Amino acid sequence: MNPLPSLQEATAALRALGDDLGRRGWLPATSGNLSVRLADEPLCFAITRSGADKQNLADADVLQVDASGRVLTETAYRPSAETIVHIHLYETFGAATCGCILHVHTVFNNLASQLHFGAGHVLLADHELLKALGHWNEGARIAVPIVENFADLAHLGEAVRAAARPECPGVLVRNHGIYAWGADAFAAKRHLEAFEFLFEYDIRFRQAQAAFGPDAMR
Repeated sequence: MNPLPSLQEATAALRALGDDLGRRGWLPATSGNLSVRLADEPLCFAITRSGADKQNLADADVLQVDASGRVLTETAYRPSAETIVHIHLYETFGAATCGCILHVHTVFNNLASQLHFGAGHVLLADHELLKALGHWNEGARIAVPIVENFADLAHLGEAVRAAARPECPGVLVRNHGIYAWGADAFAAKRHLEAFEFLFEYDIRFRQAQAAFGPDAMR
């Protein structure tokens, strides 16, 4: 396993991620939050501050926090309000699985979470991009969990923790967004890109079925 990054390295990674994901429109209106694990035992990680424009992050917009959410750097800023969700995910999975967490709000992940909320998951099957999520077998399928968008963030954090599964590096929050993670920033971004492609495909496929009829899409 690669060594965990320094705060400086994590800050650079988060600034690059914010710029990339922001340009795609995945972090609108200062929404979303991004983090990178810095250490275990005790846990600490770097996370974007509350209210920051993720597409234009400065070094000061990235804060170091511990497992209680306490800020360890000198700053007047507060960490993301959803820091508790990151804490639960880092504590649930080891660094080899969860070294970076990306939470973004997109139209397609919101639509997918609402459309499939009754089932409790989005079933993704028979897609080439499932390989990007670690599923290489023929006929691969995964179920992306969906949890309610609880206003109580402690409750939301517990719901995401309970729903998270090692075989699926992401959890949807209904009409809110997705938490996707990976061993490092590169892996987390790969997973997020795969999820977003597959959610968009699911929605557009259903739109095509509605327009042209189910037989035309066989």
